[in-house]
Amino acid sequence: MKFLLAFLFLPFLIYSQDFPQDYFQSPLLIPLDLSGSFGELRSNHFHSGLDFKTKGVEGLPVYAAGDGYVSRIKISVFGYGKAIYITHPNGYTSVYGHLQKANGAIETYIKSKQYKEQSYEVEMYLFPTELPVKKGDIIAFSGNTGGSGAPHLHFEFRNTKSEEILNPMHFGFKKIINDDRKPVIQGVVVYPLDSTTVNKSQKPININFSKQSDGSYLGTKVQANGRIGFGINAYDFCTNAYNKNGLYKVKAYLNGVLQYQFGFDSFAFDESRYINNFIDYERFHLMGQRIQKLFQLSDYPLSIVAGNKKDGTIKVNPNSNYNYRIELYDFHENKVEVLIPIEFASSNPNILNTIQKTPYFVKAKNEAIFEKSNVSVQIPENAFYNNFYLNFDVNGDILTLHDDSVPVHKNITITFNDVQGLTEEQLSKTFIATLDGYKLSYNKTYRKGNSFTMKTKSLGKYKLAQDTTPPRIYNVNFVEGSTIKELKTISVSVNDLHSDIDTFNAYLNGKWILMEYDYKTKKLIHNLDDNICVQGRNDLKIVVTDNLQNSTTFESYFFR
Repeated sequence: MKFLLAFLFLPFLIYSQDFPQDYFQSPLLIPLDLSGSFGELRSNHFHSGLDFKTKGVEGLPVYAAGDGYVSRIKISVFGYGKAIYITHPNGYTSVYGHLQKANGAIETYIKSKQYKEQSYEVEMYLFPTELPVKKGDIIAFSGNTGGSGAPHLHFEFRNTKSEEILNPMHFGFKKIINDDRKPVIQGVVVYPLDSTTVNKSQKPININFSKQSDGSYLGTKVQANGRIGFGINAYDFCTNAYNKNGLYKVKAYLNGVLQYQFGFDSFAFDESRYINNFIDYERFHLMGQRIQKLFQLSDYPLSIVAGNKKDGTIKVNPNSNYNYRIELYDFHENKVEVLIPIEFASSNPNILNTIQKTPYFVKAKNEAIFEKSNVSVQIPENAFYNNFYLNFDVNGDILTLHDDSVPVHKNITITFNDVQGLTEEQLSKTFIATLDGYKLSYNKTYRKGNSFTMKTKSLGKYKLAQDTTPPRIYNVNFVEGSTIKELKTISVSVNDLHSDIDTFNAYLNGKWILMEYDYKTKKLIHNLDDNICVQGRNDLKIVVTDNLQNSTTFESYFFR
């Protein structure tokens, strides 16, 4: 309850808060163009910062936005990749992600930690006296590490005490990011709720609209006879960028009265997965469209929609007419309006909304256990947002657990019990795989005797699979026995067919060396500037292990 109340009041605190406008500087000394905006809709989460373009290259200097100290450093294969956190004395923390490398003392600190722990992935929390920085110091260089799809700098602000993620635009960046382009409305969807018919359909339908002389849009008339809701497919552009960014704020009015609104000022990481209830998840699954719903059928603790006095749904009564107006804003207050007339019409539907009923009805607020053959599925309370009929079946060795058109909020536990007919060696190489057509994907699996368990936030098909094939090491960037005076790095490609790479270790002349792993290119890279190699012959050994502990060792040598 305390959690919910905190988020209910959060938007009002944000809107009234005075943010420093001239305290922070830009982390890049180039014109700022966005490839991603705050709150932008991503898979299973809202984007937590601004993505700044870096001219398509890596290695641009990244500057401390303000005085403070490096409070956290995290190096990971996925996520933010190489990330630096700076805590500032005014109560905020700035974050810099997808870095190529750190600079100066920060890079030395990171390397010493990696070599001490003999691990590429490290996480460090620092005291204020260890790595102090001044505003404008070069702390790192931009890159493309982690889950980045192209070179850019991820930049965000957090409230240091609460760790709430804050829209960087509030901190004066509105003045240095050009945006004179209005948001773009690509589609409007109307949803018949309950047993309502809309334009003779019981299923959601698209509304056509046309641009008016004043720049607004007029939708075709909606004829309905019950409760309805609307959703939008929309995005925004900055002045100089072609990337589709997210909206900042949306308001919906019914006959001039505010009906529903949301705004991306702040949110918490714990609530980010609620994006799957914020959008029409089924439509996203089936058509790839992220429709932002302007209504909610049940309360849920998402701060960007908290504070609505109404649920956004509209009851279309007999002998009534309504005007529904949607206002779409970016942070620079560029605005687009869509007006949709609504009238009552009683008519028989041409398109019926048929519900596929099964013996397994899931109540979202209740926990449930389903069992068949040797497979059990445990669903915790509030794992789903709405009640629905679950398609559950076990056929042979394949578990069908509905499909991915229904979003999952909490982990579901799947167990294959008392598996028979396998040797101990086979059992040690067994895991629960996601089955997509003929493709098998690895899931982290826990074994206890002859039983196997995994946790998942995705519905779909699952089966037991085995991985006895070791990883592959190939594409070495030097010829064995050659002299490599001009090379700056040693690199190899690695791949695993079934269960993915788990660990990798490399040794030069018997000493552990740091190799960075880029999962996008499948490469392990060692920087020779670490000065581990010696004059003359150098013996290299690389050991790569997958998640089922199949291992491959590569050995070679070169001269320096």
